[in-house]
Parts: sequence; structure tokens; C-alpha cells
Amino acid sequence: MSEPLKIAVAGLGTVGAGTLALLAQNADLVAQRCGRRIDVVAVSARTRERDRGVDLSGVDWYDDAAAMAREADADVVVELIGGEDGPAKAVCEAALTAGRHVVSANKAMLAHHGAALARQAEAAGVGLHYEAAVAGGIPVVKALREGLAGNRIRRIYGILNGTCNYILTAMRDSGRRFEDVLAEAQKHGYAEADPSTDVDGIDTAHKLALLASLAFGTELDFAAVHVEGIRHISPLDIVFADELGYRIKLLGSARMTAHGLEQRVHPCLVPTDTPIAQVNGVFNALVASGDFVDDTVYEGRGAGGGPTASAVVADLIDIARGRRTPVFGVPVEALEKAEPAPMQRHQGAYYLRLMVRDQPGVIADLAAAFRDEQVSIESLLQHGQSPTEAVPVVLTTHQTEEARMQRAMAIISGIEAVVEAPRLIRIEEL
Repeated sequence: MSEPLKIAVAGLGTVGAGTLALLAQNADLVAQRCGRRIDVVAVSARTRERDRGVDLSGVDWYDDAAAMAREADADVVVELIGGEDGPAKAVCEAALTAGRHVVSANKAMLAHHGAALARQAEAAGVGLHYEAAVAGGIPVVKALREGLAGNRIRRIYGILNGTCNYILTAMRDSGRRFEDVLAEAQKHGYAEADPSTDVDGIDTAHKLALLASLAFGTELDFAAVHVEGIRHISPLDIVFADELGYRIKLLGSARMTAHGLEQRVHPCLVPTDTPIAQVNGVFNALVASGDFVDDTVYEGRGAGGGPTASAVVADLIDIARGRRTPVFGVPVEALEKAEPAPMQRHQGAYYLRLMVRDQPGVIADLAAAFRDEQVSIESLLQHGQSPTEAVPVVLTTHQTEEARMQRAMAIISGIEAVVEAPRLIRIEEL
């Protein structure tokens, strides 16, 4: 058996401790599958005293993670600190400068700095691996970069944030409001104390930017991702979606269009009979469509110590076996600069919920607004009648351009009988 692969781990939180536990518990299996042992030789974390459930005796401890990346007797540095900049980025840069491979679970850092880090890794002749940065234990990076390498990818879309999927699933099951379910998710550890990155769609956008670069061979462009979150989704929307034959999911979606690369993150109505509609709770899923395979579907736990540690170790095994693939499927200099498709040019169908005073002429006013923007109404639902209180009116449209829909909404918002801001959700015909 070859010499051990020596690794240094920066960050001993849930994923870091999980990685060490997996390497210890499955040491013989891992050694068999990669032809040599993987030995942890150094670690770094903020506090030494915390019991992490793993034996750290005989492992060098560094208070400074960047110093560990520079100085430790390691072949690979595993960055599990998190954060777009700061210590995480410093650790990766130090490791690459020292000629060490890097494995990272840090989607925010990679979405913003992945190209520069990949360029540095190529110059140093080492690998930058990040299976754990997207969809936890689901091997979607390997699927796009290697398994589907012979295909032209037509489209990717999926549920890439377990917190949002848990909240939307719980709202549907219980009929409770977003705020109440969010508080429950925080109590159970499914949502952070500050949930903005998750519920406002930013986490999904980080992951989508990485996947889009892999899928289409294009430069990373996080700034081009259209991002919306789920705060505005109400139980009423979920009830109407069910009635119309849909489920509401936060999707990340990317495809090449006549106007450029379209990258979108926002809530969607998806048909109930599609695989993505059946993915519930904290689970993630990705659908990748290729010209020779059509749709391929990947589903599993998208976060947590165990699933993410599984992805980290998969990257370590690749390094141990000497497998080398470009970070984004092709060398950085070969990535194409894609023109970002303007969201206003997006073509799709729409769900629109209005709260209106039940009075004569309201529906005619709504129809006129759509007529003026050449938006065709597919269906209209109105439940209940009340001359004194607002009642919900739900419209769905045929395929139309986003710009037309937004102009129609602006007109509708000015109708006196419309008493709340219109709620728009895009419909994805999958």
C-alpha cells in the first residue's frame, strides 16, 4: 500500500467533526477504496476545549488556520470554516501557495472567488475540490463534471436549500405562516439564528452559480443570478397552488437562451406529478438535462454533518487515487464568458394572487390591464364574496414575457379595489 495521504482540517464544527468521525469509523474501507490510508495530521479551530466526539491525540493543533495551511506536514488542506472572505479564503490561498491540494465545502467563497482560486490551483499543479459545497451528500458536482461530460447540458434546476424546503413543506402540511414555521426550524436547528442567507435565496444562488459554470463551461457570474426568497409565500398561496395542481418550491434554475445564460433563484409553482414536487423536508434534489441522456435526477440530504462529510471524503479519495479533473470541467482560461440573459426577457407562465374589494367592475379592470400588455389569462379563481372585506382573486397566465407581466402588475397595483400588493409566483412547466 502506498504512503498515507496526510490531511489538515481547518474548522471542527458539525462538518469538520463529521469528517473526522467518518475517516476514523470507515478507515479500513476508505484505505481499500483509495489504495492508501488517509491520516489526519493537523487541525485548527477556534476552541480546543470543546468535545467533538473524536480522538485528537497525536494530531497537531494550530490556533491559526492559515499558518496550518502553510506549515503543517500535509498533502491536503480541508477548509470547513465557511464565509465568503476572511479566514476561509486565507486558508485556501495559503494552501495553494504551498502546493497543497484543497478540499472545501464553502459555496459562498467559491461563488465569489472560485475562478481566482482555480487559476491558482492550476498554476500550482494541485486540485481544488468542492463536492461538499453543493447539495451535501448528493454527488452533483461529479455528475456534471464527469458522469455527464459527454453531453451538452440543456438545463439544470433543483431544490438546493434544505431550510427553505423544510419551511415550505411544513407550511403546506400544517397551514401555518412562514414566520411560525421559521421559528420552529430555528428551534430544531434547521435554520440559523440569522436565516437571511437561506430564506432570501442567497445560499441557493451561490450553489447555482457553481453548477451553471460546470454545466455550461462558462465563467462564474454570481452577480448575474436573479435572486428572490420565500418570505412572501403565504398559506393562502399554498392552498391555491394545491387547487391548481402545483406545489411551491424554491428552485435554482439555469439554461442557455437566445438572450444568454439565464440563472434564476425564486419560488416556483411546479406540477404536482413531477419528481421535484415530491422532494420534501430538508431534502435537496437536482435535475440535469443533457442532449443524450434527457433528464437525470439526483436526490438526497443536502446538508448536515454526515452527508457533507461523505462528500468531503469522496474528494479526498479522488486525491488519494491521483484523479485529476479541471475545477470547472475545463481549464479556467477555456471557460467562456456568457452574456447574462436579462430577467425581463424570461418567458414563462405566472400565478398572481390579489386581495380585492368585492365590487362591480374589478374583474374587468384586471382583464384590461392584462389586455393592454398582451398577457393571456389561462384561469381565474375567486373564493367567497364579501361586500365589506377583501377577497382573494387568483389568476394564472399563459406563457408571456417577464417585462409584460411586471408592467401589468404595476397597472393592477394602482387599481383602487386592489388593497394589498399583488403576489406573483412564476410557474415552471417541467
